[in-house]
Amino acid sequence: MNLDELLHVLPFYKTTSMIDEIKVDGIEMDSREVKQGSVFVCIPGFTVDGHDFIDDAVKQGAVALIVEKLVEAPVPVILVDDTNRALSMLAGKFFNYPTSKLPLIGVTGTNGKTTVTYLLEEIFKQQMKKTGVIGTIQLKIGEESYSISNTTPDALSLQRTFHKMLGENVDQAIMEVSSHALDMGRVYGCDYDIAVFTNLSQDHLDYHSDLQDYLRAKSLLFSQLGNSYDEKKRKFAILNSDDAASDLLKRSTAQHVMTYGCNNKATVMANGIQLDAAGTSFTLTSPVGDIEISSRLIGMFNVYNMLAASTAAIAANVSLTTIKTALEQLEGVNGRFEPVVEGQRYAVIVDYAHTPDSLENVLQTAREFAKNNVYVVVGCGGDRDRTKRPLMASIAVKYADHAFFTSDNPRTEDPQSILDDMTAELEESSSYDVIVDRKAAISQAIEQATSEDIILIAGKGHETYQIIGHTKYDFDDREVARKAIRNKEKY
Repeated sequence: MNLDELLHVLPFYKTTSMIDEIKVDGIEMDSREVKQGSVFVCIPGFTVDGHDFIDDAVKQGAVALIVEKLVEAPVPVILVDDTNRALSMLAGKFFNYPTSKLPLIGVTGTNGKTTVTYLLEEIFKQQMKKTGVIGTIQLKIGEESYSISNTTPDALSLQRTFHKMLGENVDQAIMEVSSHALDMGRVYGCDYDIAVFTNLSQDHLDYHSDLQDYLRAKSLLFSQLGNSYDEKKRKFAILNSDDAASDLLKRSTAQHVMTYGCNNKATVMANGIQLDAAGTSFTLTSPVGDIEISSRLIGMFNVYNMLAASTAAIAANVSLTTIKTALEQLEGVNGRFEPVVEGQRYAVIVDYAHTPDSLENVLQTAREFAKNNVYVVVGCGGDRDRTKRPLMASIAVKYADHAFFTSDNPRTEDPQSILDDMTAELEESSSYDVIVDRKAAISQAIEQATSEDIILIAGKGHETYQIIGHTKYDFDDREVARKAIRNKEKY
């Protein structure tokens, strides 16, 4: 593609030199990824500014620069008002707008996003469709998995990924959409067909000014479904009728709305819910019929996850029998209420719960099935929302018989200071220990467990690392727990 053709997508820009006959072989926003023929887009970030790496990009072979402040360079410089917004438009143009051809479902909310995307993946696979999934755990195209750095990647990575999915004959794309991504414009240019809302509770208040601002960011996914109608390509907002935040989201979209829930009236509902330690059963009622569901997923929160996925699937014209088969076949999702089994007489469960609401959900579930004591190992991330720390600790001691407060990903904060924030408001009578070293805390909880106890290790779930300072160290709660169980059981 020629540079002048690529720039047609931008209505206004200024150039420092002629751009005719310049061939563009790629777009990059990281100077280290620039190759001969690349256009380098300078993005101002929180910690680094792409404008500071122009010399590196030119040495690597950049044939043009997209900037928002004028610089001198031996290659054409294109000045725009907002490079971040321009990047989305340029990426869409360069990759030929892949989501206009690829059906796309976006899932947002505080908790449950990952589980819902994996439930949807299973449903569409059951329909014999090839899927692409972008989310917290990984990027998947068919059966191939790739590592991922953000829950929702930047606009350039997204368009490149969707282009790759089309090239590999993906039939249905599914992605988690974070509030950060929506607020920062990372999903500009994504043509969503279905947008799903799970729930809203406190999280990311280190970034958002308050819960209303957090909700405002979430609402962007639904407003970005568009304001026009196409009978051949209907668009849907899938909302949780039992969450009050859905009222604003409903007003944020012009598209068709389907709701799901267990208490308030909804388009799709779960009735006759039965919960036990082996799984969950309920009757799914919908406009296209009713069907009995018996799933190995545990807990009320997973009923909502299954309802969200089922409602989105119904909107995508998937049959109830296909939905039923998929929900009943899926055994679980990595790091989501995942059991660690080494033949021990007590239960060890690893879960990603890292918000007050999600921690309460999983502890309530554990409490319902506990025949003896419930222990929880939990911490809070550093350089993140400090206001949730005492809330997390309060919930831990409320629902568990004993809590072990420990490091999560402390990042650049002092781990002990984080733990002090967590425990500052606890009553003296609360039953807990503070053990800074996470491995030691997990080992202590397992060492203390007796027959039919439940140990919940919360906060990191599927993560295979711990961030201390600016360094990622290998650390997997499941493997640490597995080794601790083996050490205990061999005596």
